[in-house]
Amino acid sequence: MTEISFDIFTQIWEFEWEISPDFRSDMRVPVRIFASKSLLQDSFRDKSIIQAINVSTLPGLVGAVMVMPDMHQGYGFPIGGVAAADVENGVISPGGIGYDINCGVRLLSTKLSYDEIKDYLSILATTIDQYCPSGVGVDSDLTLSKNELIEACVKGAKWAKSAGYATQEDILHTEANGCLDGADPSKLSERALSRGRTQLGTLGGGNHFIEVDIVAKVFDEEAAKVMGLYPGKIAAQIHTGSRGFGHQICTDYVRQLQNAVRKYGISLPDKQLVCAPIQSSEGQDYLGAMRCGANFAFLNRQLLTNRLREAFEKVLAGKVDDWHLKQVYDIAHNIGKFEKHVVNGEEKLVCVHRKGATRAFGPGSEGIPDDYAEIGQPVLVPGSMGTASWVLTGTELSMARSFGSSCHGAGRVMSRSQAKREVWGEDLLKHLEKEGIEIRAGSMAGLAEEAPQAYKDVDLVVESVVGAGIAKKVAVLHPLVVIKG
Repeated sequence: MTEISFDIFTQIWEFEWEISPDFRSDMRVPVRIFASKSLLQDSFRDKSIIQAINVSTLPGLVGAVMVMPDMHQGYGFPIGGVAAADVENGVISPGGIGYDINCGVRLLSTKLSYDEIKDYLSILATTIDQYCPSGVGVDSDLTLSKNELIEACVKGAKWAKSAGYATQEDILHTEANGCLDGADPSKLSERALSRGRTQLGTLGGGNHFIEVDIVAKVFDEEAAKVMGLYPGKIAAQIHTGSRGFGHQICTDYVRQLQNAVRKYGISLPDKQLVCAPIQSSEGQDYLGAMRCGANFAFLNRQLLTNRLREAFEKVLAGKVDDWHLKQVYDIAHNIGKFEKHVVNGEEKLVCVHRKGATRAFGPGSEGIPDDYAEIGQPVLVPGSMGTASWVLTGTELSMARSFGSSCHGAGRVMSRSQAKREVWGEDLLKHLEKEGIEIRAGSMAGLAEEAPQAYKDVDLVVESVVGAGIAKKVAVLHPLVVIKG
């Protein structure tokens, strides 16, 4: 294993570091890391830097491989990695998108104050837990036929609107309007379809959650006002993805694309980087299936939004003036998308892999809602259960420096098994409750896996992306209710 130290980096400025393609003979592009010195040093503990160097060897990459400050070791690509491939001669890699296709975050705002709901937080937590099924392997009470699921894969969140589970505002305030074009259900395995039929409208386990938060502080009053975020008011977050459906799609194509690597003579330093040329039949098959997974996830978060609204109505209707939840934004952080970016002074259509990285388009960018055109696209950075979450916006510099990308969360520093060894779930529960947070968790072991100490300090992660200029602070949220699978 290559020794990682500060000696291999050139510091561009305080929060940006680069590894030259001269570092290793098979590198095609540089690796650029947005992080403070201390967060960069934290990454030396695992293989995330080596993984980023390995990614830089893929054919057809443009610009640089970007890595965000919440980086940690993943499958093939580091989590926190961004790579853009030329659509004509580049490749698509499932490891650059992840097993939980379109894992993402949705933020909702309200006009409620803390004083209005403080007496109802316990019953609200219980009701949300009842209305929003969570946990590994948990099924929904909404079971689709095979044909219904195929239709949902093509329409994404728009399927929810036609079924009465979404408003037009919800759709407009979702990345890609909640639907990637080019989804091809014929490229899905029967196993994937079988798993997906019973999982829409479910939260899942692991780091997925639903939170009820309070807006603790606003840093950009103009942007916060546009989003409907005010100090002391209540907000909510939903963090989940495509569940076992997306996992099965990734599993299927990691296996299938092994043949493509051999067929097209692609040399890989790590077999987990299995890939196929974008324009090949194999690459197009994966893209068609992956987009089905992405649309499933957009729809899944929309259905959970509907259930969250029902829970708020059940508990608060008749007790407060306005309990309604307005969608601020929904954004993916495990996805592959075709986007136009300026590379070496020329606008190019590229396939941007974002794995544990959030799109962060700046003001005036194509593809963001009209009401965010002047402030930039909302960037949602959830904390790690009991810690702050951040709302940021993309910047013009993010478009120029990071393919319009930013961080997606805190980033793990402990494996799940290590966290379970070092954290006692019951003690963590008592600590969080003492902090005034209502917790509903499926198991104490699952709670321990997601302990705050298992993650980096999200505030320091945010300081790095803001310091690098690729995001701008809008508001910070603190949790009042946390629902975990």
